[in-house]
Amino acid sequence: MIKKYIQTAMEHAKYEILQDDGTYYGEIKECPGVYSNAPTLEKCRDELEEVLEEWILFRVYKNLEIPAIENIEIKIKKQAAA
Repeated sequence: MIKKYIQTAMEHAKYEILQDDGTYYGEIKECPGVYSNAPTLEKCRDELEEVLEEWILFRVYKNLEIPAIENIEIKIKKQAAA
Protein backbone atom coordinates (compact mmCIF):
# COMPACT_ATOMS: atom_id res chain seq x y z
CA MET A 1 0.00 0.00 0.00
CA ILE A 2 2.80 2.44 0.83
CA LYS A 3 4.61 1.69 -2.44
CA LYS A 4 1.42 2.33 -4.43
CA TYR A 5 0.82 5.57 -2.51
CA ILE A 6 4.36 6.78 -3.26
CA GLN A 7 4.07 5.86 -6.96
CA THR A 8 0.74 7.65 -7.27
CA ALA A 9 1.94 10.72 -5.36
CA MET A 10 5.03 10.93 -7.60
CA GLU A 11 2.72 10.94 -10.64
CA HIS A 12 1.17 14.12 -9.18
CA ALA A 13 4.55 15.84 -8.83
CA LYS A 14 5.04 19.12 -10.69
CA TYR A 15 8.45 20.38 -11.74
CA GLU A 16 9.80 23.69 -12.96
CA ILE A 17 13.15 25.23 -13.77
CA LEU A 18 13.93 28.16 -11.52
CA GLN A 19 14.93 31.20 -13.56
CA ASP A 20 17.30 32.69 -11.00
CA ASP A 21 19.73 29.75 -10.84
CA GLY A 22 18.57 27.18 -13.42
CA THR A 23 17.92 24.46 -10.85
CA TYR A 24 14.87 22.20 -10.82
CA TYR A 25 12.13 22.57 -8.23
CA GLY A 26 9.56 19.85 -7.63
CA GLU A 27 6.60 19.53 -5.31
CA ILE A 28 3.57 17.40 -4.58
CA LYS A 29 0.75 19.77 -3.65
CA GLU A 30 -1.38 17.01 -2.14
CA CYS A 31 1.38 16.46 0.44
CA PRO A 32 2.08 19.80 2.15
CA GLY A 33 5.77 20.41 2.72
CA VAL A 34 6.96 17.79 0.21
CA TYR A 35 9.30 19.58 -2.20
CA SER A 36 12.85 19.42 -3.51
CA ASN A 37 15.38 21.51 -5.38
CA ALA A 38 18.34 20.07 -7.31
CA PRO A 39 20.65 20.84 -10.22
CA THR A 40 19.11 18.18 -12.52
CA LEU A 41 15.58 16.88 -13.05
CA GLU A 42 16.67 13.34 -12.20
CA LYS A 43 18.19 14.42 -8.88
CA CYS A 44 15.12 16.54 -8.15
CA ARG A 45 12.85 13.50 -8.68
CA ASP A 46 15.06 11.27 -6.52
CA GLU A 47 15.14 13.84 -3.70
CA LEU A 48 11.41 14.43 -3.95
CA GLU A 49 10.69 10.72 -3.55
CA GLU A 50 13.01 10.55 -0.54
CA VAL A 51 11.34 13.57 1.06
CA LEU A 52 7.93 11.97 0.41
CA GLU A 53 9.01 8.74 2.15
CA GLU A 54 10.30 10.68 5.16
CA TRP A 55 7.11 12.78 5.22
CA ILE A 56 4.97 9.62 5.33
CA LEU A 57 7.07 8.06 8.11
CA PHE A 58 6.97 11.27 10.15
CA ARG A 59 3.19 11.52 9.81
CA VAL A 60 2.76 7.88 10.83
CA TYR A 61 5.07 8.40 13.83
CA LYS A 62 3.16 11.53 14.92
CA ASN A 63 -0.23 9.89 14.17
CA LEU A 64 -1.08 12.66 11.68
CA GLU A 65 -3.51 12.24 8.81
CA ILE A 66 -2.06 11.33 5.42
CA PRO A 67 -4.23 12.73 2.61
CA ALA A 68 -5.68 10.26 0.11
CA ILE A 69 -4.40 10.52 -3.45
CA GLU A 70 -6.64 9.03 -6.16
CA ASN A 71 -8.51 7.09 -3.43
CA ILE A 72 -5.28 5.52 -2.18
CA GLU A 73 -5.03 5.89 1.56
CA ILE A 74 -2.58 5.03 4.29
CA LYS A 75 -4.60 4.41 7.42
CA ILE A 76 -2.94 4.43 10.81
CA LYS A 77 -4.43 1.87 13.17
CA LYS A 78 -3.97 2.35 16.88
CA GLN A 79 -3.01 -0.71 18.87
CA ALA A 80 -4.66 -1.51 22.14
CA ALA A 81 -2.49 -0.99 25.19
CA ALA A 82 -1.11 -4.22 26.58
